[in-house]
Amino acid sequence: MNKNIKLAVAGAVLALSASANAGIVIPAGEWTLDVNGNVNAFANWTKFKGNSDVITGGIVGQKKSYEDATQGINTGLLPAWLGFTGKTRQNDTDVEFTISFQPNVSDQGGAVHGDSSTPLNRQAYVSFGDKSWGSVKLGKDIGVFASDAILNDMTLLGVGAGAANSGAATTLGGIGSGYIYAAWKGQIAYTTPNFNGFQATVAIVNPNQIAGDAPSDVARTAYQDRFGLEGKASYSFAADNFAGKVWVSGASYDVTYSTAGATYTATAADVGANVNAGNLGLTAYYYTGEGVGTTLFGSNGAGSAGQKRDSDGGYVQATYILPTKTKLGLAYGVSRLDGYATETPTTLVKENDRITLGLYHPLTKHLNLVAEYNDVEATSHSQLKNEARTGSLGAILFF
Repeated sequence: MNKNIKLAVAGAVLALSASANAGIVIPAGEWTLDVNGNVNAFANWTKFKGNSDVITGGIVGQKKSYEDATQGINTGLLPAWLGFTGKTRQNDTDVEFTISFQPNVSDQGGAVHGDSSTPLNRQAYVSFGDKSWGSVKLGKDIGVFASDAILNDMTLLGVGAGAANSGAATTLGGIGSGYIYAAWKGQIAYTTPNFNGFQATVAIVNPNQIAGDAPSDVARTAYQDRFGLEGKASYSFAADNFAGKVWVSGASYDVTYSTAGATYTATAADVGANVNAGNLGLTAYYYTGEGVGTTLFGSNGAGSAGQKRDSDGGYVQATYILPTKTKLGLAYGVSRLDGYATETPTTLVKENDRITLGLYHPLTKHLNLVAEYNDVEATSHSQLKNEARTGSLGAILFF
């Protein structure tokens, strides 16, 4: 199974009792090829409550005057996945390539014929290295900052927030209500060897990673003479029936509004921990940033003249494996966005909150049934509130 799917499943061990399995392995001369992925789909029922106003940056849509409920059959937080990985060892060097694409159940744009959902292309990279000196990765892969936050989120194999946004490629899970999206980024990254559980990664990243405040916001761009910088360090441990991981990560980007000439530096840092003792699993995570906004890195992170907004948030999560092997999970997440010093109260989001209750049952070694209830609320600085309560039923299959 390709490395990132392995990580995703390893993180989602909090939500599943089934362990990760290799994909379809094919020996090919000096190479070993691995075809791997997943297919998932969920039926979602959402009830809206609150205002008919849009909260800018809120992860809950406004209540419609003509409809306060919606249903849909959508892909969950983890998109359907088809990956191709090749590995070989030559001249005392481990070499790997990965290419993947992600078709979806969700129909972007809501086309009535169901054929407008363009596949995503989240991975295309080559890596090389050795356990004695580490490894180098070049290409597109999951971002370094906040990646452990999403990989340890139990909604990774479920739905989380955003189920009502049927035009989106995937749901949000805990993105925007507990952590900022790590995204999939062009990068050159170096990862150290594993020193008895300690490992670190540093990366220069394509600078065009800053989200605008709206799809039409093309005035915001990152400086081209300075790469984005991301890094993380982690320590993993295991003893008898007890295992866990602690991590920290950070990111820095230079940003400008090309039309206004306003510039600022967006920075963020986080810390997290996951521990598992017997059938019990606990995760705690916290992040803070300046100019990074909320939900997507950089979204609503500054005013039109470059006045940076502070943001922070995190989530706590507890899971327990029942005698039936079903994993029961409860999580609370929040993402907060402050106004800058002279900013008057507006419909800009102040806080996105999420409560998730989930059941994750391994029907077979590869197939898992999922049931979730999510209560998500968005509050603006002008005290508008929108709420979405979503029940989800579905399944996810890994191969």
